[in-house]
Amino acid sequence: MSRLHVFDMDGTLLRGTTASLEIARRLGCLPDLIRLETEFATGTVDTRAFAARICLLWRELTYDVVADVFARAPWIGGLAEVFEDIRRRGERSIVVTMSPDFFADGLRAFGADDVVASRFPALPLRTGPDPQAILTPADKVTIVHRARAALGLHQDQCVAYGDSASDLPLFRELTHTVAVNADRTLAGLARHRYDGDDLRVAYRIARVRPPSAPDGPSRVRPKERQ
Repeated sequence: MSRLHVFDMDGTLLRGTTASLEIARRLGCLPDLIRLETEFATGTVDTRAFAARICLLWRELTYDVVADVFARAPWIGGLAEVFEDIRRRGERSIVVTMSPDFFADGLRAFGADDVVASRFPALPLRTGPDPQAILTPADKVTIVHRARAALGLHQDQCVAYGDSASDLPLFRELTHTVAVNADRTLAGLARHRYDGDDLRVAYRIARVRPPSAPDGPSRVRPKERQ
């Protein structure tokens, strides 16, 4: 085992959206969810309060609806191919997301070796989640360190792919990071940056430009695809 690849989901693997937005759009409560997202972005609510609120909004959610939303979601191109290549090389992939496990677990069918997400009650949602089961940005660091230690890997053998503020703690901790369609803050922190709709390109950057590459972030745009 030579490398652990860590993927964020919302905004990274899910292109330009989040699991919550896609579910809310399907259930017809998108305006309520957008208001909640705004409160989260401004710090009015944290991840645990956010999870409790969406449980109230999604009381009619079923596993069949989740499966349909997942299948129709705008996943970034090349996702299954990247997971397959990682496994073929004897490496390991893990998706770490604060979104609900009942949605994120579908990524195993794409080929993700492991998925760690916020744990929610069984559907349909009749109770709120255990606050301790809802992940925070800081939890991403703990989860990744636990995973790489179990695999016997050094920190520099971890590659993180992310897009936004929830990835900041992990990007500050790791050397080998790739900002994928990221906001300005995360892009400025990342070692490498990619803007586009093909995860294979971002993945190739991580393969050919290891942590020991010269200082200064690299940037690849869609026109540079090969």
